[in-house]
Amino acid sequence: MLPTSAPEPGRPPREVRPGLWLFAPSRDSQGGSSWLLATAEGDLLIDCPGFTQANLDFLGGRGGEGTLVLTSREGHGRCRRLQQATGWRVLVQEQEAYLLPTVQRLQVFATEHLLAAGIRLLWTPGPSPGACVVHAAGPWGDLLFCGRLLLAVGPASLAPLRTSRTFHWPRQLTSIERLKSWLPVGSPAQIACGGGLGALRGEVLVNDGAALLAALEAQ
Repeated sequence: MLPTSAPEPGRPPREVRPGLWLFAPSRDSQGGSSWLLATAEGDLLIDCPGFTQANLDFLGGRGGEGTLVLTSREGHGRCRRLQQATGWRVLVQEQEAYLLPTVQRLQVFATEHLLAAGIRLLWTPGPSPGACVVHAAGPWGDLLFCGRLLLAVGPASLAPLRTSRTFHWPRQLTSIERLKSWLPVGSPAQIACGGGLGALRGEVLVNDGAALLAALEAQ
């Protein structure tokens, strides 16, 4: 077997609020951003952060069991190596499980999934075939982790964007409409997205998430 290179030093994630951390953008995920949410059932890592020593030290120091949720193929990064290093479970929508044939402790879901009390997943194809979102309501607040379904386009502004890597644009717009009806009335209070955070100009969470979603019209 060929030797594997040591991970880059990197920098540790930033604590946004108690129980919520944001990782530095990862080159392995086209510059995408990952989040970690501390729950009573264990840590929830949303998309794969960069495989760096700082991130490994942080995750290793958390202790206990954790789950890595992949919100689209853009967020897979170096999932196999991270899973081997942490031993955590990996949860992905069934359409994208074939992309991870050697990943251990891989679990899949179809349309909806209840991960833990207050934490639900919804399949939202469009950015990629198995894209999904995570709605978490608990001590951390009322948060929607939208992955790449919506991207930052300006201060306090998110929108669906059609890019060269978009899997199916009409399905993405349909997924946004389904998301609106799936969420509880008045939710979410805030949205955390997985890409383009620089456009938010220093902010990392977008407030008034329910109003933002309501303002998005199917195109």
